[in-house]
Amino acid sequence: MTDSELLALARDTAHDIADEAALRRIYANGPGETSLAKVADHVHALYRPYIEAAPFAVLATVGEHGLDTSPRGDAPGFVVVADEKTLLLPDRRGNQRIDSLRNIARDPRIALLFLIPGCGEALRVNGTARISASPSLAARFTVQGQLPATVLVISVASVFFQCARAVKRSRLWQAAAQFVPGALPSPGAILQTLGRGSVDGVQYDAELQGRQARTLY
Repeated sequence: MTDSELLALARDTAHDIADEAALRRIYANGPGETSLAKVADHVHALYRPYIEAAPFAVLATVGEHGLDTSPRGDAPGFVVVADEKTLLLPDRRGNQRIDSLRNIARDPRIALLFLIPGCGEALRVNGTARISASPSLAARFTVQGQLPATVLVISVASVFFQCARAVKRSRLWQAAAQFVPGALPSPGAILQTLGRGSVDGVQYDAELQGRQARTLY
């Protein structure tokens, strides 16, 4: 199949699903017992170790013009389980776009997907968040003498694990499946092209590793 043929099929709306009833006809078996039994309305004692072991999470927020996702990462346990209904997520140094924070200021609904290297299962958390600029709270998350600008205080609504099928299919944690450095367009090349020459891509790439090392926190 050619790319144009594939695109034509994708643009054909004759088979689009527009309501849940139509979905149920396709997924007629419904969720299995285990898919429902795993859901907790709090951070269960069996789920807490997943959060404490995770060095990486994806934060989803609801924006004025759509949805956003943003990576969050630090040493394992960087998201603190304050109690079974409360998580604390420090906002480390980044690109200052504050997309997620602006969204939360308008709409507190959030979701988190925790990933643990080498673990097939992921952990999903849904809830709401508020943004705290408390210096005392930020001090709890001091790393290398640096405080986060703000801390998300997350109220947990649901927690459940996601089975390992997606991770297994993607071979996510297998070294043989990882990209070779340089196989993708570099950040500098992207910025030079999309910035229409306003950024020297070669210089940007040459300085990137050092700049990131100096500004992690």
